[in-house]
Amino acid sequence: MSDNKPVIRMDAEAPEGYEGEGFFATNLSSVIGMARKFSLWPLPFATSCCGIEFMATLNPTFDASRFGMERNSFSPRQADMLMVCGTIAKKLGPVLKQVYTQMAEPKWVIAVGACASSGGIFDTYSVLQGIDKIIPVDVYVPGCPPRPEQIIEGVMQVQALCESESIRRRDMPEYQSLLESYDIK
Repeated sequence: MSDNKPVIRMDAEAPEGYEGEGFFATNLSSVIGMARKFSLWPLPFATSCCGIEFMATLNPTFDASRFGMERNSFSPRQADMLMVCGTIAKKLGPVLKQVYTQMAEPKWVIAVGACASSGGIFDTYSVLQGIDKIIPVDVYVPGCPPRPEQIIEGVMQVQALCESESIRRRDMPEYQSLLESYDIK
């Protein structure tokens, strides 16, 4: 019989702030970052074997729902984390870019596997040599295909970005110039 009992952690780390008897005060960015960290809605953009590993990440063995990504969104307008899993052909590039632009801010992108990160073994005329040629990428997950543990590590990296990012970062000129370099308005 399995010893797989649900564990509820009551010792989660609180954001920095001031506390006393009966009160706790912190800044708005910390609260919003903590809320975003535990409520990521992924949009899987899976084209090949990395997509199968992503599906394995969602099964009860690895239980991706414990990271707050219980709900997979298949609509870009309701997702905030784009997971590009697999080989992206150059013909598919404009579709991927359109999906990215339809997502609301803030949004994060994970390139899962060697093909999404760099084209992998497909150094041919028809394969995009990394999705960062058309959209900005926040986290790269190595592997061909990566194991579910590696995908979970990538999600945890995005969680760290969500938690530490200022709510005003997306309005900064540096971020706007980054999007302009990708011809995204």
